[in-house]
Amino acid sequence: EGVLSWKLDGLTIVLTYEGGRLTKGVTRGNGEIGEVITANARAFINLPLTIPFKGRLVLRGEAVISYPDFEKINETIADEGAKYKNPRNLCSGSVRQLNSAVTAERHVRFYAFALVSAEGLEFAKRTEQFDWLAEQGFAVVQHKRVTASDLEVTVKWFAGEIEDNINPSDGLVLSYNDIAY
Repeated sequence: EGVLSWKLDGLTIVLTYEGGRLTKGVTRGNGEIGEVITANARAFINLPLTIPFKGRLVLRGEAVISYPDFEKINETIADEGAKYKNPRNLCSGSVRQLNSAVTAERHVRFYAFALVSAEGLEFAKRTEQFDWLAEQGFAVVQHKRVTASDLEVTVKWFAGEIEDNINPSDGLVLSYNDIAY
């Protein structure tokens, strides 16, 4: 059994919560060293600043700006040459801003796509992780369980959904649902 989900086209963020509070947000950077963006992460419009879980939690997700918000921002820019080229670049610049108020104005959203660690908790399935993260108040990337027998039809379903998807995506991710496997 697998889990098929959107590969959102934004900026990967790693968040740390301790004692139920957001304590750190960093970009993926070069894969080893990222930029600390904690103040800007607090400005994401759908990110919980406090969660029920009181242990140390580390999760990974994507910061994105929706197409409607991207278009609204570009409408405010008179000079055609100065308009943003795509939501991903706008999101990257917005998250890395020095002024958190600018980040807040741009309606950056966060979608969790991986649980890195949750102190004292073990999960056997990725779908259990997604469900638990949703219970903590996180928006999670849209996903569906799949098997070899329904993978093709599920890929077609996602292909049909891309036209109306408000968030930029540049593909799909397929993971085994069984974490140990």
